[in-house]
Amino acid sequence: MDPQRLLTRFLRYVAIDTTADPDSGTSPSSPGQLELGRSIAEELVSLGLSDVRHDAHGLVHALVPGSGPTILWNAHLDTSPETSGRNVRPVVWRDYDGHDLELPGDRSKILRPSNEPELAALVGHTIITSDGTTLLGADDKAGLAVIVEAAAWLIEHPELPRAPIRICFTCDEEIGHGVDHLDPASLGACVGYTLDGGGANQIDIATFSADMATVTIRGVNIHPSIAKGRMVNAVRAAADFVERLPRSTMSPETTDGRDGFLHPYAIEGGVAEVRLRILLRDFDTAKLAEQARLLQAAAASTMESFPGANVDVRVSSQYRNLAEGLAREPRAVRFAEEALRRLGRTPALTIIRGGTDGAHLTERGLPTPNLSTGEHNPHSPLEWTCLEEMSQAVQWLVSLAGVWAQAG
Repeated sequence: MDPQRLLTRFLRYVAIDTTADPDSGTSPSSPGQLELGRSIAEELVSLGLSDVRHDAHGLVHALVPGSGPTILWNAHLDTSPETSGRNVRPVVWRDYDGHDLELPGDRSKILRPSNEPELAALVGHTIITSDGTTLLGADDKAGLAVIVEAAAWLIEHPELPRAPIRICFTCDEEIGHGVDHLDPASLGACVGYTLDGGGANQIDIATFSADMATVTIRGVNIHPSIAKGRMVNAVRAAADFVERLPRSTMSPETTDGRDGFLHPYAIEGGVAEVRLRILLRDFDTAKLAEQARLLQAAAASTMESFPGANVDVRVSSQYRNLAEGLAREPRAVRFAEEALRRLGRTPALTIIRGGTDGAHLTERGLPTPNLSTGEHNPHSPLEWTCLEEMSQAVQWLVSLAGVWAQAG
């Protein structure tokens, strides 16, 4: 593999702001996703891939021809709206020496190996961060770069065995709309792989099941000089509502492993109206209904405490635990393990406390586990990736293409 080419490609991708916008009425939700998709589509044509398309919804499609069962490689073009992705200034730390990394754009942002054992284990490697003022965008531009580099390598080495590989880059995965405009059956694939995982050599075989609640709290606004007995302050009611949610349990700050949580992550508004967004997450899909009932109970209690306020809770489905669908095609995971073993590496079957487009695809009939691509600290200004881990993911995909070719 060519690590420098992979790095150059990745740095080019993160320079384009593709932050998803949950309030947009367009698809994709932000213009940068179209810009990046158009650029990658042109790149795929120049590499010699077949059937390259960039559709009206921003999805990028391409084909690496081969023989055997067709498989899918997927990554997403957008980045999380939780941290800015505008004007990303990546910093490349070559031959990492094990010390704290003080990010130059905001020196209060420090990556400490004492707090991050994964970083401490990568002394001598090449680490890429942002400058601390934005996220980096490795989630999921590392996945994009890995897939494009693997496809380029296969095209450049026609002697290598490979199954037919459908490539699909989606938009708005971070806001739950990655496969809204994708029919999995149209891909003709028997399995898929999302390249959207942390570290190296990990196969995510389970995700959260996920819903999102939008809580609208309506009060009564009037000039504060004449507000006595008349104003109902939606901001105060919102504070009361949030205070009724679990804090010492069932929050991201207090859970790990297979524990679920409720996560209020966005708030906006004023005296007349406040809107909250709350994530509902659990590996047991049935428990999402229990979380929704907890929100309804909190709403009722807040309305009792704030007469005249109205608290409306609306819950929408986002994705479901991909473990529920992977059993339909056990080769999806087994062949990914075999591809790693052929490289002399040991696979680890893991769970992800989040979701991917693979959860949606699996739910809709295309079993799609998630593979490591070197992502760390996603959605944060402390996000980072490792070039060598990305290179290992490229090697993994090339090996995986060969395993599936032999399955034919």
